[in-house]
Amino acid sequence: MNEVNSDLVTQFLHQNPEYLDHYVETYVSLDQVERWQIRKSRPPSSYGNRGSSAIGDRLRVNENHHLENKNSLSKWKARIQTSKGRVLHEIAKEIQNPKGKAIILHELAACVSAAVNADGYNLYLVDEGKQEITYSPSSNSGKAFENSAERICLGRTVAAHVACTKEIVRIKDICADSRFPEGLGTGHSKAHAVLGLPLMDGRSNVIGVVEFYKNYKYSLFTDEEEEGAEKILAWGGLALFYAEVHGSMMRQRRLNEFLLTVTKSIFQDIISMDTVIMKIMNFAKSLVHADRASLFLLDTKSRELYARIFDTGTSEDTVLQKEIRFPMDKGVAGHVASTGEILNIQDAYSDDRFNRNVDLQTGYRTKTILCMPIYIRGNVIGVVQMVNKLNGTFSRTDEEAFETFAIYCGLALHHAKLYEKIWKSEQKYKVALEVMSYHCQCSEEELGSVRDSPTDFNVSVVTQYEFSPWGVSYEDKPVFVLHMFKDLFSSMRFDTSDLIRFTLTVRKNYRNVPYHNWVHAFSVAHSMYTVIKTTAHEFTPLESLALFVACLCHDLDHRGKTNAFMVKSASPLAAIYSTSTMEHHHFNQTVTILQQEGHNIFKHLTSEEYKMVLGEIRHSILATDLALFFGNKAKLKDIVDKREFSWKNQEHRELVMAISMTACDLCAMYKPWKTQLDLVNIIMEEFWQQGDEEKSKGMTPMPMMDREKRNELPQLEVGFIIGICLPCYQILADVLLETKPMVDGALANLKKWQEMADENKMIKDKEKPEEDTAADDKVAEETARDDNT
Repeated sequence: MNEVNSDLVTQFLHQNPEYLDHYVETYVSLDQVERWQIRKSRPPSSYGNRGSSAIGDRLRVNENHHLENKNSLSKWKARIQTSKGRVLHEIAKEIQNPKGKAIILHELAACVSAAVNADGYNLYLVDEGKQEITYSPSSNSGKAFENSAERICLGRTVAAHVACTKEIVRIKDICADSRFPEGLGTGHSKAHAVLGLPLMDGRSNVIGVVEFYKNYKYSLFTDEEEEGAEKILAWGGLALFYAEVHGSMMRQRRLNEFLLTVTKSIFQDIISMDTVIMKIMNFAKSLVHADRASLFLLDTKSRELYARIFDTGTSEDTVLQKEIRFPMDKGVAGHVASTGEILNIQDAYSDDRFNRNVDLQTGYRTKTILCMPIYIRGNVIGVVQMVNKLNGTFSRTDEEAFETFAIYCGLALHHAKLYEKIWKSEQKYKVALEVMSYHCQCSEEELGSVRDSPTDFNVSVVTQYEFSPWGVSYEDKPVFVLHMFKDLFSSMRFDTSDLIRFTLTVRKNYRNVPYHNWVHAFSVAHSMYTVIKTTAHEFTPLESLALFVACLCHDLDHRGKTNAFMVKSASPLAAIYSTSTMEHHHFNQTVTILQQEGHNIFKHLTSEEYKMVLGEIRHSILATDLALFFGNKAKLKDIVDKREFSWKNQEHRELVMAISMTACDLCAMYKPWKTQLDLVNIIMEEFWQQGDEEKSKGMTPMPMMDREKRNELPQLEVGFIIGICLPCYQILADVLLETKPMVDGALANLKKWQEMADENKMIKDKEKPEEDTAADDKVAEETARDDNT
């Protein structure tokens, strides 16, 4: 048998290539194949014949080191070798991850690095919009992936040059090339030869830059290596582009399905604006995977953002709370509402627009924010704010998806608002029918009676604060109104018939309730007449006109019930007006009367004056809601105490107008004692009637409304005068000194009520020991009876 040698083996393999294929596939590892490929692709070394020379040893050491660092191809290259048809599918799956694009590019660069015999590579991601490149370290580089990005300045490094020119750069010695004073820019000081290539997508845009480098001085990149790297990266970039297109189509499909669900849920169940807002917030969180959501609506009149539904992060998700308001130019939401810009804040605490007080109060930590405007017909109607993405930060994909969702939000809110308007219109219609069935206009006979009625109107008597308007007869009250009107506004043009008709119709629109009736309205109007006539105020003529008319109409169609009762009893009025229920109704009744034919006493005013007067009447009537008095008093008192009050300041005058309305509405409390006592009894009768009705409905009335606690009336009146009347009269007297009689009258009545309260207390204290003694006697008697038994 012939001895086997290398020549025979070579001859055998040449003659039997199928056996070579079988042997390699069966017995040779993939790593060995890679080593053969590296040796085969490496150009012949000019030092290859030096045997064990120092340079040859260094080359072998370099090769061994290279093989140790690359003891296996990347997983992507392995898959290419085994199943090329699955590559695009794998990329499409990987691209869905938050960092999928960077991961794929790293795998692609690792494959090319092995193919071109590089010692390593650097990957940069390019943002052409910002003209920036960002270094992207590999996941096994030893650095934290999320926090390892380093900004690279343009025009100084190889990567920046490639990104700008979109050209390949091949350098023999990076240290000797003056174009790149900062070299690679990533701290690879050992790099010698460099091959830089742009990564292009299907639209010829640069999406990244890869730098391959060799550390050994005599190792250079060849033309074949450059060509191979360029082709692999070109195909890889194209595959990545189509994978992104596929991923984008899948995301759009999921978004369409999501929006279809949103549309069905919201538009099939529009019950109220609050319901729609809650659904929008919950769907928004689900869309971008946020921890919490907020929706603020824009009040274009006051230029404020407001909300009353909040995401607490509890199992209840969204809850209804007291409405909050803030200027539309404050905070993150305010900036978005003012500018219409989308804000994607990666670090809330580094943004000056973020308000940290909310976090301090709630203990919640805000990290990331995505805030977006909601439009309808080109106008911002609200702002949706997403807080803390559950995994990482909000991305551009989140912004794009939410922009589409915001369109549906705008439509939903718009339709909900229309639905709410229709529902309120139905409630107003019910109220209108009720009002029309009760009220009617004055007759021509009544008009003629007032016009021809002679009345002794003594200004010097009528303008006294002690004057009792309750002493004027029912028939003479409209005549007195006519005289007061002409006395105050003689310089203005008014139609006398319209003025009489308006006054008589106002009188008819007051219900026959114990206190809040036409007589009360006349007394409040007289009180305002006295204030305007006797004080050195600086109200404008239109403001004075608005004050007097507001007093005359401030309780139109009053039902003898408080706002709280209207809400608790689910009155249609409470459904229309959520705050200051009756006061809003009084103003609307005023407007309704003015709109009737022959009743517009302001018809000679200009359009601008008419609008101004109606606005002041509304402001004045709403000010009679005692719930608003405390805020108005605090503001005016602060201004007066600081000596900053000025009649030239519109806001200051409006505060004085509001306090004047409250003072005149409470005019019964500063009248002479006998008058005051009679009026209090009338007021209490109205309160007690409400208490009786509350009891019949199973409600528990307030002590003041409880007829069975009438013996507590003196103490209640003491508290009312001290807590409301005196502070009101006093702050008014601080501005209008001539109203001091109000304070004096209230103090005199307070003294009387205090005496009655003290007397009641003495009687109660006296009765208590007697009751205790009787109880003790009864116990002793029963004990003796038990002993005898």
